[in-house]
Amino acid sequence: SWPVYEEVFNKIHELAAFLDLPRFPDITENCFLHPDMLCMKYLMEANLPDELHNWTCRVVKKIGIGEVDFLTLMPGNKSTRKVKYDVLAAAVIIVVLKLLFLLDDHYEWLLSEFAEERNKNNTEGGPYFEFKKWYEVVKHSLDVEQKKLDEERAKYLWRCEKPLFYSVKKKSKVLKRRQMVVNLQNQFGKLSGSVQRAEKPNPSSFQLSWSEENTDGSCFHGHSLKGVLQEKRGLLTAMNPDYWLCTVKLCNEKLCGHLAHYKDVEFPQSYHFVLGLFSFLLRIQPSYIHDEVCMIEHKLFNKKLYKKLKYNTVLRK
Repeated sequence: SWPVYEEVFNKIHELAAFLDLPRFPDITENCFLHPDMLCMKYLMEANLPDELHNWTCRVVKKIGIGEVDFLTLMPGNKSTRKVKYDVLAAAVIIVVLKLLFLLDDHYEWLLSEFAEERNKNNTEGGPYFEFKKWYEVVKHSLDVEQKKLDEERAKYLWRCEKPLFYSVKKKSKVLKRRQMVVNLQNQFGKLSGSVQRAEKPNPSSFQLSWSEENTDGSCFHGHSLKGVLQEKRGLLTAMNPDYWLCTVKLCNEKLCGHLAHYKDVEFPQSYHFVLGLFSFLLRIQPSYIHDEVCMIEHKLFNKKLYKKLKYNTVLRK
């Protein structure tokens, strides 16, 4: 079976502590594991506008998750939270999307209608980003890739490519049998007219690729965010003043196992889709990304949350 992300993650840290490894090399802004670098990578893979990278960098700097001491692994140190680098970057992007588009199944579609009207009359500069069009393009590609993945897993042969032999005497027999099986498979494949399996492609860290040279408008990297931003005191801010929290109070991660609980019925469909997109890219459960989203939200709105919780406590008394 395929190992679960959380299990592998925990085993890695247990092994590092067991071997009593020293502090790992510092993760700086130039390191690939830094949130700014990973956000850039996943923005490209998720086919989102390049301008969003400025916002992800602002969020990373605001809550201090780009600091060296926060990111660098110190095996055996139980006081620090173990960082899931890719999951953290995906969560930052989702928080930025919520900041700009709200993702409440209403506001993002209004912005799409506004951007569509502006694009019809816009003759200068890049096109405005349309969330609805992006959703349609990415969902189609995601469905195709998910189907391919399901088929590959269904056809997967749970055996090693190289034959195993337990003695030198049996080596020649095992290799001969294996070669006979391969030849028979190739002959039956030619007779049935089935397409032969091509050579394995070179490994790549990108599962979805989008080229700006395509004329069908399926690439959104160069699209503008003018329709969702406004200039205020010389600084670009979101036109949307609202934000909804995934959870008001976090759980105890050591006791509960999660910072928050993810249930499909409790959240808007747009949020589910974005969460599912990054869940597919990272091959993990959506609940792991949801936990990181809640953690970032609480760091970002810490003062407001503290005032709200304190106010509610006073009212109860």
